[in-house]
Amino acid sequence: MQNTSKQYDDVISKCKALFSNKMKDYGSAWRILRLPSLTDQIFIKAQRIRGLQQNDVRKVDEGEVSEFIGIINYCIMALIQLDKGVVEQPDLSVDEAIELYDEKTAITKQLMQDKNHDYGEAWRDMRVSSLTDLILQKLLRVKQIEDNSGKTIVSEGIDANYQDMVNYAVFALIHLNEEK
Repeated sequence: MQNTSKQYDDVISKCKALFSNKMKDYGSAWRILRLPSLTDQIFIKAQRIRGLQQNDVRKVDEGEVSEFIGIINYCIMALIQLDKGVVEQPDLSVDEAIELYDEKTAITKQLMQDKNHDYGEAWRDMRVSSLTDLILQKLLRVKQIEDNSGKTIVSEGIDANYQDMVNYAVFALIHLNEEK
């Protein structure tokens, strides 16, 4: 479990660096995105990963790694949007956005550690393709919850699904890094 914690932090560090650099380039323009728009962005990335895993020919020279990083960052943005709401104009400085990013990743990592304790690191025996499918399943759940105006009867909320997607994407990146 100790190794998982370090590997998790290494993945998040790479994702955060990209998030930070994009904040410096674009500001917080993403703050205008409604949750369904963020969900659709994550969906596109997950679908592309699945296509890369299934297709023999690639026409764009980008692999799964950059797409999993995108899933993580869009999920963190969605978690921030859930708390702060959507705005009409960018409203966060780089430092404020990074502070929120750190807060959301810390909560999400704690969830991973709690589940990892209970599941005994079962994800280590999973295939990257299965993690991709689980992300897609979570996305379809989120889309249904969004279509139901956020209401659920017995299911966890949208935030838990975004957190699970972050954790599955981190696990996939750990696997891909170990394959190198």
